[in-house]
Amino acid sequence: MVRSMTGYGRFELLKDGVNYTVEIKSVNHRYFEFSARTPKGCAFLEEKLKAFFADRIARGKIEVYVGMDGGSRSSSVVTVNEAVADSYVEALKTLKKKYGLSGKVSLSDVILNNDVFLIERPKLNEDEVWSAVEQAATGAVEAFIKMRETEGVRLAEDVKSRCNHILEMVGLVEKNAPETLKNYRERLEKKLREVLENSSIDEQRILTEAAIFADKIAVDEETVRLRSHIEQLISMINSDETLGKKFDFVVQEMNREANTIGSKAQNIEITRIVVDIKGEIEKIREQIQNIE
Repeated sequence: MVRSMTGYGRFELLKDGVNYTVEIKSVNHRYFEFSARTPKGCAFLEEKLKAFFADRIARGKIEVYVGMDGGSRSSSVVTVNEAVADSYVEALKTLKKKYGLSGKVSLSDVILNNDVFLIERPKLNEDEVWSAVEQAATGAVEAFIKMRETEGVRLAEDVKSRCNHILEMVGLVEKNAPETLKNYRERLEKKLREVLENSSIDEQRILTEAAIFADKIAVDEETVRLRSHIEQLISMINSDETLGKKFDFVVQEMNREANTIGSKAQNIEITRIVVDIKGEIEKIREQIQNIE
Protein backbone atom coordinates (compact mmCIF):
# COMPACT_ATOMS: atom_id res chain seq x y z
CA MET A 1 0.00 0.00 0.00
CA VAL A 2 1.24 3.48 -0.88
CA ARG A 3 1.99 5.64 2.14
CA SER A 4 2.51 9.37 2.30
CA MET A 5 5.72 10.60 3.91
CA THR A 6 3.83 13.19 5.96
CA GLY A 7 2.06 12.00 9.06
CA TYR A 8 1.38 12.47 12.76
CA GLY A 9 0.68 10.12 15.65
CA ARG A 10 0.29 10.50 19.42
CA PHE A 11 -0.27 8.09 22.27
CA GLU A 12 -0.45 8.41 26.08
CA LEU A 13 0.11 5.64 28.60
CA LEU A 14 -0.32 5.74 32.38
CA LYS A 15 1.90 3.21 34.09
CA ASP A 16 3.00 3.02 37.74
CA GLY A 17 1.78 6.54 38.35
CA VAL A 18 3.76 8.00 35.46
CA ASN A 19 2.07 9.47 32.39
CA TYR A 20 4.13 8.62 29.28
CA THR A 21 3.49 10.52 26.05
CA VAL A 22 5.00 9.77 22.65
CA GLU A 23 4.38 12.01 19.64
CA ILE A 24 5.73 11.40 16.16
CA LYS A 25 5.53 13.58 13.06
CA SER A 26 7.26 13.49 9.70
CA VAL A 27 7.81 15.48 6.53
CA ASN A 28 9.33 14.59 3.17
CA HIS A 29 12.94 13.45 3.01
CA ARG A 30 14.83 11.33 0.53
CA TYR A 31 16.10 9.03 3.28
CA PHE A 32 15.23 8.09 6.87
CA GLU A 33 16.30 10.93 9.16
CA PHE A 34 15.53 10.72 12.86
CA SER A 35 15.64 13.11 15.81
CA ALA A 36 14.13 12.83 19.29
CA ARG A 37 13.43 15.03 22.31
CA THR A 38 13.47 13.04 25.53
CA PRO A 39 13.10 14.01 29.20
CA LYS A 40 16.20 15.06 31.10
CA GLY A 41 18.17 12.02 32.19
CA CYS A 42 16.61 9.82 29.50
CA ALA A 43 19.10 10.24 26.67
CA PHE A 44 19.40 6.43 26.60
CA LEU A 45 15.98 6.36 24.91
CA GLU A 46 17.18 8.03 21.69
CA GLU A 47 19.00 5.09 20.13
CA LYS A 48 16.29 2.66 21.21
CA LEU A 49 13.61 4.85 19.63
CA LYS A 50 15.63 5.30 16.45
CA ALA A 51 15.94 1.54 15.99
CA PHE A 52 12.27 1.06 16.89
CA PHE A 53 11.00 3.52 14.26
CA ALA A 54 13.59 2.56 11.60
CA ASP A 55 12.06 -0.93 11.56
CA ARG A 56 8.64 0.53 10.78
CA ILE A 57 9.32 3.58 8.61
CA ALA A 58 11.30 3.57 5.35
CA ARG A 59 11.66 7.26 4.50
CA GLY A 60 10.97 10.70 5.87
CA LYS A 61 12.33 13.24 8.32
CA ILE A 62 11.04 11.84 11.60
CA GLU A 63 10.72 13.92 14.78
CA VAL A 64 9.75 12.22 18.03
CA TYR A 65 8.84 13.77 21.39
CA VAL A 66 8.74 11.76 24.61
CA GLY A 67 7.14 13.15 27.76
CA MET A 68 7.10 11.70 31.31
CA ASP A 69 5.04 13.28 34.09
CA GLY A 70 4.39 12.21 37.68
CA GLY A 71 5.69 9.27 39.70
CA SER A 72 9.18 9.26 41.15
CA ARG A 73 10.26 11.98 38.74
CA SER A 74 8.15 14.41 40.78
CA SER A 75 9.95 13.57 44.03
CA SER A 76 13.25 15.24 43.18
CA VAL A 77 15.03 16.82 46.16
CA VAL A 78 16.52 20.32 45.94
CA THR A 79 19.35 21.18 48.33
CA VAL A 80 21.66 24.18 48.75
CA ASN A 81 25.33 23.84 47.96
CA GLU A 82 26.40 25.93 50.94
CA ALA A 83 30.08 25.98 50.04
CA VAL A 84 29.34 27.50 46.67
CA ALA A 85 26.80 29.93 48.18
CA ASP A 86 29.33 31.11 50.79
CA SER A 87 32.02 31.64 48.17
CA TYR A 88 29.61 33.49 45.96
CA VAL A 89 28.46 35.84 48.75
CA GLU A 90 32.05 36.55 49.80
CA ALA A 91 33.01 37.25 46.20
CA LEU A 92 30.16 39.75 45.86
CA LYS A 93 31.17 41.50 49.10
CA THR A 94 34.78 41.72 47.91
CA LEU A 95 33.62 43.13 44.58
CA LYS A 96 31.47 45.72 46.39
CA LYS A 97 34.29 46.80 48.73
CA LYS A 98 36.97 46.97 46.04
CA TYR A 99 34.97 49.16 43.70
CA GLY A 100 33.02 51.12 46.28
CA LEU A 101 29.66 49.83 45.10
CA SER A 102 26.50 50.61 47.07
CA GLY A 103 23.70 48.25 48.03
CA LYS A 104 23.47 44.96 49.87
CA VAL A 105 24.04 41.44 48.64
CA SER A 106 20.54 40.02 48.20
CA LEU A 107 19.03 36.57 47.73
CA SER A 108 18.28 37.37 44.11
CA ASP A 109 21.99 38.01 43.54
CA VAL A 110 22.93 34.63 44.97
CA ILE A 111 20.38 32.47 43.15
CA LEU A 112 21.59 33.76 39.80
CA ASN A 113 24.38 31.21 40.18
CA ASN A 114 23.00 27.87 39.00
CA ASP A 115 25.57 25.95 41.04
CA VAL A 116 24.07 27.15 44.33
CA PHE A 117 21.28 24.55 44.11
CA LEU A 118 21.68 20.80 43.78
CA ILE A 119 18.83 18.75 42.37
CA GLU A 120 18.85 15.11 43.34
CA ARG A 121 16.61 12.97 41.18
CA PRO A 122 15.74 9.35 41.94
CA LYS A 123 17.69 6.96 39.73
CA LEU A 124 15.58 5.67 36.86
CA ASN A 125 15.15 2.00 36.08
CA GLU A 126 16.02 2.18 32.39
CA ASP A 127 14.43 -1.16 31.53
CA GLU A 128 11.12 -0.17 33.13
CA VAL A 129 11.15 3.24 31.47
CA TRP A 130 11.91 1.77 28.04
CA SER A 131 9.19 -0.86 28.45
CA ALA A 132 6.60 1.86 29.04
CA VAL A 133 7.92 4.19 26.35
CA GLU A 134 7.97 1.31 23.84
CA GLN A 135 4.30 0.64 24.52
CA ALA A 136 3.46 4.31 24.01
CA ALA A 137 5.64 4.43 20.88
CA THR A 138 3.77 1.42 19.48
CA GLY A 139 0.44 3.20 19.89
CA ALA A 140 1.83 6.40 18.38
CA VAL A 141 3.36 4.71 15.34
CA GLU A 142 0.12 2.81 14.66
CA ALA A 143 -1.79 6.10 14.51
CA PHE A 144 1.04 7.63 12.48
CA ILE A 145 1.05 4.83 9.87
CA LYS A 146 -2.75 4.91 9.61
CA MET A 147 -2.60 8.61 8.78
CA ARG A 148 0.16 7.98 6.23
CA GLU A 149 -1.88 5.22 4.59
CA THR A 150 -5.01 7.38 4.41
CA GLU A 151 -3.05 10.15 2.70
CA GLY A 152 -1.35 7.51 0.55
CA VAL A 153 -4.69 6.37 -0.87
CA ARG A 154 -5.37 9.90 -2.08
CA LEU A 155 -1.90 10.19 -3.60
CA ALA A 156 -2.25 6.83 -5.35
CA GLU A 157 -5.61 7.72 -6.88
CA ASP A 158 -4.27 11.03 -8.14
CA VAL A 159 -1.20 9.42 -9.73
CA LYS A 160 -3.24 6.65 -11.38
CA SER A 161 -5.70 9.21 -12.74
CA ARG A 162 -2.85 11.18 -14.30
CA CYS A 163 -1.32 7.99 -15.71
CA ASN A 164 -4.61 7.12 -17.41
CA HIS A 165 -4.81 10.63 -18.84
CA ILE A 166 -1.29 10.26 -20.26
CA LEU A 167 -2.26 6.94 -21.86
CA GLU A 168 -5.17 8.68 -23.58
CA MET A 169 -2.82 11.34 -24.92
CA VAL A 170 -0.30 8.72 -26.09
CA GLY A 171 -3.15 7.22 -28.09
CA LEU A 172 -3.69 10.61 -29.74
CA VAL A 173 0.02 10.81 -30.62
CA GLU A 174 -0.16 7.37 -32.24
CA LYS A 175 -3.25 8.45 -34.14
CA ASN A 176 -1.66 11.64 -35.45
CA ALA A 177 1.73 10.15 -36.36
CA PRO A 178 0.62 8.52 -39.70
CA GLU A 179 -1.09 11.77 -40.69
CA THR A 180 2.26 13.55 -40.34
CA LEU A 181 3.90 11.24 -42.87
CA LYS A 182 0.95 11.56 -45.26
CA ASN A 183 1.10 15.36 -45.15
CA TYR A 184 4.87 15.29 -45.69
CA ARG A 185 4.54 13.10 -48.77
CA GLU A 186 1.88 15.38 -50.24
CA ARG A 187 4.07 18.44 -49.63
CA LEU A 188 7.09 16.69 -51.12
CA GLU A 189 5.21 15.66 -54.24
CA LYS A 190 3.80 19.16 -54.69
CA LYS A 191 7.26 20.69 -54.30
CA LEU A 192 8.75 18.33 -56.87
CA ARG A 193 5.99 19.14 -59.34
CA GLU A 194 6.68 22.84 -58.95
CA VAL A 195 10.41 22.31 -59.49
CA LEU A 196 10.16 19.85 -62.35
CA GLU A 197 7.08 21.53 -63.90
CA ASN A 198 6.00 19.29 -66.79
CA SER A 199 8.70 16.67 -66.37
CA SER A 200 7.70 13.27 -65.04
CA ILE A 201 8.14 12.69 -61.31
CA ASP A 202 10.30 9.83 -60.11
CA GLU A 203 7.90 7.93 -57.86
CA GLN A 204 10.79 5.95 -56.40
CA ARG A 205 12.47 9.15 -55.26
CA ILE A 206 9.32 10.20 -53.47
CA LEU A 207 9.12 6.82 -51.77
CA THR A 208 12.78 7.01 -50.72
CA GLU A 209 12.45 10.52 -49.31
CA ALA A 210 9.26 9.57 -47.53
CA ALA A 211 10.92 6.50 -46.03
CA ILE A 212 13.84 8.56 -44.73
CA PHE A 213 11.46 11.11 -43.23
CA ALA A 214 9.30 8.38 -41.73
CA ASP A 215 12.32 6.91 -40.00
CA LYS A 216 13.21 10.32 -38.52
CA ILE A 217 9.76 11.00 -37.12
CA ALA A 218 8.81 7.46 -36.08
CA VAL A 219 7.73 7.49 -32.43
CA ASP A 220 6.19 4.02 -32.16
CA GLU A 221 9.11 2.69 -30.10
CA GLU A 222 8.90 5.65 -27.74
CA THR A 223 5.14 5.36 -27.28
CA VAL A 224 5.47 1.62 -26.59
CA ARG A 225 8.11 2.26 -23.94
CA LEU A 226 6.11 5.12 -22.46
CA ARG A 227 3.06 2.86 -22.17
CA SER A 228 5.25 0.23 -20.53
CA HIS A 229 6.61 2.70 -17.97
CA ILE A 230 3.10 3.87 -17.12
CA GLU A 231 1.88 0.29 -16.64
CA GLN A 232 4.89 -0.37 -14.42
CA LEU A 233 4.16 2.73 -12.35
CA ILE A 234 0.52 1.72 -11.83
CA SER A 235 1.63 -1.80 -10.89
CA MET A 236 4.05 -0.37 -8.34
CA ILE A 237 1.31 1.80 -6.84
CA ASN A 238 -0.90 -1.26 -6.41
CA SER A 239 1.96 -3.21 -4.80
CA ASP A 240 2.31 -3.74 -1.06
CA GLU A 241 6.05 -3.01 -1.24
CA THR A 242 7.72 0.25 -0.24
CA LEU A 243 8.99 1.57 -3.57
CA GLY A 244 9.44 5.30 -3.10
CA LYS A 245 12.90 5.50 -4.66
CA LYS A 246 11.93 3.30 -7.63
CA PHE A 247 9.10 5.69 -8.47
CA ASP A 248 11.69 8.40 -9.12
CA PHE A 249 13.48 6.27 -11.71
CA VAL A 250 10.33 5.24 -13.58
CA VAL A 251 9.04 8.81 -13.81
CA GLN A 252 12.45 9.94 -15.04
CA GLU A 253 12.22 7.36 -17.85
CA MET A 254 8.69 8.49 -18.70
CA ASN A 255 9.96 12.03 -19.09
CA ARG A 256 12.84 10.84 -21.27
CA GLU A 257 10.46 9.14 -23.73
CA ALA A 258 8.17 12.19 -23.82
CA ASN A 259 11.16 14.42 -24.63
CA THR A 260 12.19 12.13 -27.49
CA ILE A 261 8.68 12.15 -28.94
CA GLY A 262 8.66 15.92 -28.72
CA SER A 263 12.02 16.26 -30.46
CA LYS A 264 10.84 14.04 -33.33
CA ALA A 265 7.46 15.70 -33.71
CA GLN A 266 6.86 17.40 -37.06
CA ASN A 267 3.22 17.98 -36.28
CA ILE A 268 1.85 20.91 -34.31
CA GLU A 269 -0.88 18.75 -32.80
CA ILE A 270 1.63 16.15 -31.56
CA THR A 271 3.81 18.93 -30.13
CA ARG A 272 0.84 20.29 -28.21
CA ILE A 273 -0.01 16.82 -26.89
CA VAL A 274 3.58 16.23 -25.78
CA VAL A 275 3.54 19.50 -23.82
CA ASP A 276 0.44 18.27 -22.00
CA ILE A 277 2.01 14.86 -21.38
CA LYS A 278 5.10 16.45 -19.86
CA GLY A 279 2.90 18.62 -17.68
CA GLU A 280 1.17 15.54 -16.29
CA ILE A 281 4.49 13.75 -15.75
CA GLU A 282 5.77 16.73 -13.78
CA LYS A 283 2.65 16.65 -11.57
CA ILE A 284 3.22 12.93 -11.01
CA ARG A 285 6.85 13.61 -10.13
CA GLU A 286 5.74 16.17 -7.55
CA GLN A 287 3.27 13.72 -6.03
CA ILE A 288 5.70 10.83 -5.73
CA GLN A 289 8.02 13.06 -3.71
CA ASN A 290 5.39 12.58 -1.00
CA ILE A 291 5.42 8.77 -1.21
CA GLU A 292 7.36 6.73 1.35
